[in-house]
Amino acid sequence: MTGKELRELLSNSPSECHRALMQEYGKYVYAIVFNKLRSCGTQEDIEECFCDVFADIFIKFEYDEKYTTDVKAYIGTVAKRTAIDRFRSLSAANSHTAYADENDMVDLVSDFSVDEHIDGSELRRVLLRSINELGEPDSTILIQKFYYNRKSSEIAKNISMTASTVRSRCTRAVGKLRKKLVEADILE
Repeated sequence: MTGKELRELLSNSPSECHRALMQEYGKYVYAIVFNKLRSCGTQEDIEECFCDVFADIFIKFEYDEKYTTDVKAYIGTVAKRTAIDRFRSLSAANSHTAYADENDMVDLVSDFSVDEHIDGSELRRVLLRSINELGEPDSTILIQKFYYNRKSSEIAKNISMTASTVRSRCTRAVGKLRKKLVEADILE
């Protein structure tokens, strides 16, 4: 069905035009809407969006002459854009949903403590600063050994030393680090 035929049908009987438009392009629009909303919407959301697409098409088709050339492309574009807008609103609503059921609130209690988190991040900051104060290659050896969990032989290849030298430097660096952390009142 062309835009010209739909325009003539619209002038004779708007309800017949709407019925013909739904019959001709209903499955096409439903497929577009369903594919966009199936991951986040319910069947009601899909049907509501489907209805919104045709409501928008009916309103604009009646008043705008430029849609008479390629009706299918126009309908596809409206369906796609409407479905994308609905997808965005449903996704935003789903990610911001809050439940206030008292029975479920017990499950939401967390052992996360802001004070402990701040203390932990402060401890990491002091620890990294103390490691960096050890200088090279000791700081690199400690970070590679304890942060990246690398073996002495791997570290030795990276910093051009023997594995035994890396082990002895690591032992001495840990001793120096322990003294620094005692001075900073982190260790006793």
